[in-house]
Amino acid sequence: MNTDLQRPLAERMRPRTLDEVLGQEHLCAAGAPLRVALEAGRVPSMVLWGPPGVGKTTLARLVAQHSAAQFLTLSAVMAGVKDIREAMAKAQLARAAATPRATVLFIDEIHRFNKGQQDALLPYVEDGTVVLIGATTENPSFELNGALLSRLRVFVLRALTADAIAALLARALTDAERGLGAATDALPTAWLERITAAADGDARRALILLETAYEAARAAAGTLDDALLEKVLGHGLRRFDKGGENFYDQISALHKSVRGSDPDAALYWYARMLDGGADVAYVVRRVVRMASEDIGLADPRALALALDAAAAYDRLGSPEGELAVAEAIVYLAIAAKSNAVYTAYKAARDTVEKTGSLEVPLHIRNAPTRLMKTLGYGKGYRYDHDEAGAHAAGQQYFPDALSGTRYYQPTNRGLETKIAQRLAELRR
Repeated sequence: MNTDLQRPLAERMRPRTLDEVLGQEHLCAAGAPLRVALEAGRVPSMVLWGPPGVGKTTLARLVAQHSAAQFLTLSAVMAGVKDIREAMAKAQLARAAATPRATVLFIDEIHRFNKGQQDALLPYVEDGTVVLIGATTENPSFELNGALLSRLRVFVLRALTADAIAALLARALTDAERGLGAATDALPTAWLERITAAADGDARRALILLETAYEAARAAAGTLDDALLEKVLGHGLRRFDKGGENFYDQISALHKSVRGSDPDAALYWYARMLDGGADVAYVVRRVVRMASEDIGLADPRALALALDAAAAYDRLGSPEGELAVAEAIVYLAIAAKSNAVYTAYKAARDTVEKTGSLEVPLHIRNAPTRLMKTLGYGKGYRYDHDEAGAHAAGQQYFPDALSGTRYYQPTNRGLETKIAQRLAELRR
């Protein structure tokens, strides 16, 4: 039986070898890059990037164990430059000892180090004083400065699959030494399936829920109903970071689903963001943007409906207002698509940046004074409403250097089909 029941189950069940690591076969299986490096005795400084509870700390410890190195750990949340220097002093002592020993320095949440703290690591990584292993849930290319990142090998860890979580739960239930030491039928299969789903790819969360469920089941003395399970599970949110990569990945998925005319996928990503605690007001702003960028004049009603949804949410709040936003998302997804206005606007801005302050042609300048009229302001201007069809054909409105420029090219979709016909008539 387990001799250290005071330690959390998640800590007790931490893998002791690469073979025990679940869900990261692309790094740890035979022939995989991290395993090959360790077996060849080449332990590189690295950053382990992945969602919470997938084994970043575990892999760092296994690297140190495999290389028989001194293992030092810092948390970027608490540590400063002084702590870094103290760790480096220990590493230098180990390196200069009669029996030299390598040092693995593990820095959890390394993305929280500022530029100065990251720079303080550089010389020690460069000269091999330490093998640096950083763990982060954030994209290293955004959060680590280029000088440090160039000295680190990036290993991407994946969220655990449902099969991997199920295997982890089974191992914890049957391991008499470290786990619960119970039979696999100690909890109903339905409970284990719910725990697997609620873990959402996070091994630590899975084991915490398992331990809680096991203790609750024992206390209930066999009365295992759905109400008890709901108390155990609580309301766990899926992986979502309001300021991190998951946030931007999911809003990107929502936008691209709308652009790709898939209302079902768009609703899914919208529901995922709400489930993760996203600010609905931000999502609404992006929906308005989608209406302008991806639907445009192919269906001008899309923008009006998006603004109506924004107003409805502003008035009703959550959860009532969320349905109005869902309605707008579905409409945008099935509407005719055109980015012609978006493309034309970008091209016009690009021209302005490249050509600078070109003069307004004299004939379309305002002429409120006698002097301005004397200088030719407004001379030769043809008032469109006095022309046939209310259009002064051939009149130039661009600066001379840009005469004849075309930005807006309507598509043959939705209302823009008629707009294209009208433009062709005007341009003739």
